[in-house]
Amino acid sequence: MSDHGLTIGIKASQQHASIGDLRRLWHTADEAGFDSCWAFDHLVPMGRVREGDIFEGWTILAAMAEATRRIRIGTLVTSNLYRHPGLLAKMAVTVDHLSGGRLTMGLGAGGDAYADAMFGLPLPTARERVGRLGEACDVLTRLWTEQTVTFRGTYYTLEEAHSDPKPLQKPRLPLWIASNGPRYGLRVVAAHADVWLNASLTPEDLGDLVRLSRRLDEHCADVGRDPATIRRAVQFRVPDRADEILRAAERYARAGFSDLILMPYQGGADRVEELAGLLPALRALGETPS
Repeated sequence: MSDHGLTIGIKASQQHASIGDLRRLWHTADEAGFDSCWAFDHLVPMGRVREGDIFEGWTILAAMAEATRRIRIGTLVTSNLYRHPGLLAKMAVTVDHLSGGRLTMGLGAGGDAYADAMFGLPLPTARERVGRLGEACDVLTRLWTEQTVTFRGTYYTLEEAHSDPKPLQKPRLPLWIASNGPRYGLRVVAAHADVWLNASLTPEDLGDLVRLSRRLDEHCADVGRDPATIRRAVQFRVPDRADEILRAAERYARAGFSDLILMPYQGGADRVEELAGLLPALRALGETPS
């Protein structure tokens, strides 16, 4: 069992829903006691049918910041390809201030071949995307913590850049990184992440996640970092039945995943309210027996 204690979040994408629907969902999650509420960062809907309404992720986060009072908010995850890290640093600080210091920075290498082709966006190789992700983490951290930044990387260049104000959260915003490449991606996680994020469509994926978690431990040793300083998070689609949800959550918790993000298929605020009824049982999974 993880010794971190569990946090329980809810992720409901901003597709096929009205702004009114989303506001009700955020308010319900905030009032019900979830630890976090997440949007995603896609330009077209995800799923078998990739058409329909979808709202942009970071403008949604600004609205979430104003519509909630206590819950942590963020994207799972921001595509590093869509925004220069200098711009992203400024956007994130703005939302952090709007929320009173409740933003979590979720970041991934990005890449959606369907949407990128539609909008004429370049789609670099996987190796380049991971390289860009690592440099972006450096740039973000430095812009959030240093007065003036000069950076000359392979992909990004900054010359005496300044970015004020700084985040309300110190020393910088919490950084959740989604990257699973055993050779390069997990190296970025080991170097930069506060939390390593994974997606699991079914609990049967758990074996693969555990093997990757062990590989992350090896990368941490290589960079001189205690692997216990990186929390392990998993987002998973919730089954219909409460007992199945609890069984899935228990498997993740026992495997060392301390941040559980529930992804309901549908149902909006009503479904979030139903899932909130499971919070006491879910939190009990992280309690250390006396």
